[in-house]
Amino acid sequence: MAYTRESYELVAHALGAMPGLTEKKMFGGVCFLLNGNMLAGVMPRGPFARVGKHRESHALSLDGTEAMEMGPRKMRGFVRLSPDLVEDEARLGEVLNIALAFVGPMPPK
Repeated sequence: MAYTRESYELVAHALGAMPGLTEKKMFGGVCFLLNGNMLAGVMPRGPFARVGKHRESHALSLDGTEAMEMGPRKMRGFVRLSPDLVEDEARLGEVLNIALAFVGPMPPK
């Protein structure tokens, strides 16, 4: 199953045209990078955000998020986003702000 164009467009729109934001095809989907650091993306199994290990529990407390796994491996510091969260601009913005707080201060790659 491929990622949906709708989920891509919703995440891309929510991120807007911020300086340093680029896209890269990865993992069968598209990842959004901020200054070369992975921020969020859409994959065949759904959209995700990189919130960092210290912010993961906060992100997981929000309705529509769940722990992210790739195969048998739990991806610490990442959360998967449900379709209804992605369709809710306010909730999506809240999760992406958590991701931006983590990724934004990272040095450029």
